[in-house]
Amino acid sequence: MQTWQLQTAKARLSEVVKKALLDKPQAITLRGKDAVVVLSKETYDALLKPKLSFTQFMQQSPLVGVELELNRDNSLTRQIDL
Repeated sequence: MQTWQLQTAKARLSEVVKKALLDKPQAITLRGKDAVVVLSKETYDALLKPKLSFTQFMQQSPLVGVELELNRDNSLTRQIDL
């Protein structure tokens, strides 16, 4: 992410916007501290998109319906030398 001082960003706003659209979000500092980020509408919309719950994610998996054959060790304990 490229960082711009506020006065530079104001003077070169069109460049800041173009870089946010084509490259990646652009940070703007105020008095030497991070203040705001300029990002494309597409990136903004992606951030606001509702996230799937874990259950919904699993239900939409391409592996839905695949039968798994799991073998477990049924022993109660294992031997450990102390």
